[in-house]
Amino acid sequence: MKIIKSKHKLQNEILNIKNISFIPTMGGLHKGHISLIKKSKNLKGKTLVSIFVNPKQFNNKNDFLKYPRNLKKDLIILKRLNVDYIYLPNFKDIYSFRVKNKIFLDKFSKKLCGKSRKGHFKGVLNIVNRFLLLIKPKYILLGVKDFQQSYLITKHILKRKINTKVINCKTIREKNGVAYSTRNKNLTNNQFKVASKVIKYLRNNKKLIRKDLTNFKSTRIKKDLKNFGVTKIDYIELYNSKSLKRPKNKKENFRIFIAFYLNKTRLIDNI
Repeated sequence: MKIIKSKHKLQNEILNIKNISFIPTMGGLHKGHISLIKKSKNLKGKTLVSIFVNPKQFNNKNDFLKYPRNLKKDLIILKRLNVDYIYLPNFKDIYSFRVKNKIFLDKFSKKLCGKSRKGHFKGVLNIVNRFLLLIKPKYILLGVKDFQQSYLITKHILKRKINTKVINCKTIREKNGVAYSTRNKNLTNNQFKVASKVIKYLRNNKKLIRKDLTNFKSTRIKKDLKNFGVTKIDYIELYNSKSLKRPKNKKENFRIFIAFYLNKTRLIDNI
């Protein structure tokens, strides 16, 4: 395992490697990240993991400062998984060069998290675009818990004709149904139980909605979730998983998208 902190050293190190699988992270590694890394191992090339808490994708300074960090623990996990390269840039290293490709923000960026987190996806695409230009990976592995983010990254790659294939990986969940997330570390035991109730409730609602789309009543759902102990709900919406339009037929493959707060911790999911 090689730990690299400079983009110049990184590029020299990987210059002649054609098959790199890239997993971008902000650290606070959990079983979701581990599943991505294990999947990358099956692709028979080299695995490169970045750890960088990107300030440009936070629309709240306090959220950025409170984002869970534990680099020592992360490196132990990555060493155990026998990851080939770890890239640990600082702000200046990753943002001190001009990019050839301008970021492409699909119109879907204005919905869901795009409404409540102004500038978030621009920040995400900015950093991912930079990573792709530096690393030129054959694959980038992304979790579909962040469905909107993965979709927008894919659209950017296709629009800018970047020679990297996106591999979407399933959401890994705790035993109580809550999706693994670095932000879970900010939850109290009681808040973690509330998050579990939310997921179970949404799964049950999805069964009802599959029978009749009119069973989706966001006002009632929001009221029920707040009775569980949810502090705030940014959105709860239905979208077709492929067209990303509102489903008009119960036979469509759709997802329930949600962003909610437990005190000051914001969680997202799609069921």
